[in-house]
Amino acid sequence: MSAEPAAFPDRETVADKLAALGEGEQAYLRLLLENPLQEENLLEGVTFHLDHAAAARFLNSLKLEKLGEWLGETAPARLQIRLTEIARSSQHAAYAAFRTGLTRSGGLERAYPKA
Repeated sequence: MSAEPAAFPDRETVADKLAALGEGEQAYLRLLLENPLQEENLLEGVTFHLDHAAAARFLNSLKLEKLGEWLGETAPARLQIRLTEIARSSQHAAYAAFRTGLTRSGGLERAYPKA
């Protein structure tokens, strides 16, 4: 049995939810985080959001740090490495701010504690 990624939500929808990140958006994203079939859509949405932030005229690094921290605290262990890979995939300040928040959350260390 092959698990096909779900077609909905698309990366733009996920990116919009990540950009707003209010209580309703957080609840929606938590549901996506719980479902392994939505994993690819979620990660593509994170990448799309960071690319969009990198291309923007104004960089809200504090908001990106907060997003990284929230995802690091909320995402299950199976996603922590992939989120870290996304955060390290570019040297742009948008990715650096996201990486700072992700690191601050300690999600990767909780998911994979040192021996």
